[in-house]
Amino acid sequence: MIRAVSVLRRAAVRPERTVDVVTLDHEGRQRRRIALACEGGLDVLLDLEKPAALEDGDALTLEDGRLVLVRAAAQPLLAITAASPLRLARLAWHVGNRHTPAEIREDAIYIEPDHVLADMARGLGATVTEVTRPFTPERGAYHAHGHG
Repeated sequence: MIRAVSVLRRAAVRPERTVDVVTLDHEGRQRRRIALACEGGLDVLLDLEKPAALEDGDALTLEDGRLVLVRAAAQPLLAITAASPLRLARLAWHVGNRHTPAEIREDAIYIEPDHVLADMARGLGATVTEVTRPFTPERGAYHAHGHG
């Protein structure tokens, strides 16, 4: 099994260097070490020095320099929508206050299924709909920085 030893961010990925694709859900894209079965049959051991948050379009750099493209898998989510931008902003505040991963879009907030949060959102006037799509939650304000 060949090792993947680093992450190349989407902007630097050259498609001609990719040899396979691995599709992972949000949890699967938050790893340091795990065996991965790629779609084209390549078996890869992700073996990073530190855990990394892999994003859709990033690539894993193999020991021999080849790349494996990372795709975000569609997964069950809840879409929270509101009648106005102000109501959606208030809902985002309440969801954030629960410290749950959330993807914030102009017209919706996406979270992983959670009946307590769904009931809370409905109680605040939101519409909550089950959807299946890739999940790319916001990263924390300090994701690239350590706390001093």
